[in-house]
Amino acid sequence: MKLWKGRFTKAATSSSNEFNASISFDSRLYKEDIQGSIAHAKMLAKQHIIANDEAETLVSALNQILVDIESDQVTFSVEMEDIHMNIEALLTSRVGDLGKKLHTARSRNDQVALDFRLHVKKEIASIEVLLQDLCGLLVDLADNHSETVMPGYTHLQRAQPVTFGYHLLAYYQMFSRDKARFGDCLKRTDSMPLGSGALAGTTYKTDRNFLAKELGFSQVAPNAMDAVSDRDFAIEFLSCSAMCMMHLSRFCEELILWSSSEFQFVEIDDAYATGSSIMPQKKNPDMAELIRGKTGRVYGNLMTLLTIMKGLPLAYNKDMQEDKLPVFDAGDTLKQSIQIFTEMLATLRVKEENMAVAAKTGFLNATDAADYLVSKGLPFRDCHEVIGKLVLYCIGEGKAIEDLNLSQLQSFSPLFANDVYDKLTLVSCINNKQSSGSTSFESVKKQINDIRKDMV
Repeated sequence: MKLWKGRFTKAATSSSNEFNASISFDSRLYKEDIQGSIAHAKMLAKQHIIANDEAETLVSALNQILVDIESDQVTFSVEMEDIHMNIEALLTSRVGDLGKKLHTARSRNDQVALDFRLHVKKEIASIEVLLQDLCGLLVDLADNHSETVMPGYTHLQRAQPVTFGYHLLAYYQMFSRDKARFGDCLKRTDSMPLGSGALAGTTYKTDRNFLAKELGFSQVAPNAMDAVSDRDFAIEFLSCSAMCMMHLSRFCEELILWSSSEFQFVEIDDAYATGSSIMPQKKNPDMAELIRGKTGRVYGNLMTLLTIMKGLPLAYNKDMQEDKLPVFDAGDTLKQSIQIFTEMLATLRVKEENMAVAAKTGFLNATDAADYLVSKGLPFRDCHEVIGKLVLYCIGEGKAIEDLNLSQLQSFSPLFANDVYDKLTLVSCINNKQSSGSTSFESVKKQINDIRKDMV
């Protein structure tokens, strides 16, 4: 029986009930809904809107419903539409007319806004823990590989020598920002909407500050109309999730490339790879590819909710029932992706010798050769031209810059001297970097130490 049936002369068709219902997905909010209802019952008693013994009966019954749901003893009804009405119907069936009093001074609009915010707060907390673990792993790996030389790339072309630890710290910064973004999102999610009613507040003298304290919110939503119609927090959560997935995807793309025969920089553990149904030799980086693929799915969730909200007048509209699926899916996908990525990264085998060999080709010391001439007084743009011609010559001869003798080097510039060879080794190219945040061994160690201090 519909809880809003009084106004209607016809019952909804079965197809309308099925189309209108959200219980198939919002049933996962049962815990948040019961948590909110318990706090609401306590507030009603505190404000003498219902008697203390009535509140105690309601709270006891709600706690028992929670136990029954978690022990699979409850079957939700499509006819009751959503988790809120399902729980209210269950409550009324157990305590009689007293159950009907629970909805005093609230609407489904502020009820669903509350449940949704509680859910997103919980998701953010879980994601922050996962990101903290991933960041910790990245710092540990960076420490282990602070002097592991590899090629740095731009345009997917070998550019300058760096260390693998330095490369890992770049991803640390990305995921650290992700964690901070979720923390910022939490600040705006942490606003308690219960007590707003349908859109205009309530005629009852409620205590919303009491509700906020009971439910663990740091603040009360200041405007009832905004409180029930706002989904900015959910959109922001999806935006944070999409950006985090983008960072995971970028790292996965590198692992996919690096694990190929063409690179052979790393080997992904067998536990995080799959084979081929026809080619016995294959080892495919499927976990990394799946994370890369699921990134598009999370992007889609963000666009879904942005599109749902873009034309809605105030206050609540039924369109907003569609807000939960993209948030549920994005949260589940992101948490699973971070977890599997962290496990995969922890078991990654780094082929340090192959990285070092690759760094020796591709003229990665060309910029340092130009900087050497700068130190001799030649303007950088002139140095750039000299080294460009020198590289072109080396390509034709099949040699590296450091393979040329001094006479050959001086044919391009008389400023070259014997000390140039010390400047052109890979380790020198790395350690000659003096700017803060650079790839030098000393700089990488400092970055790691600074991060560890912040982590304490």
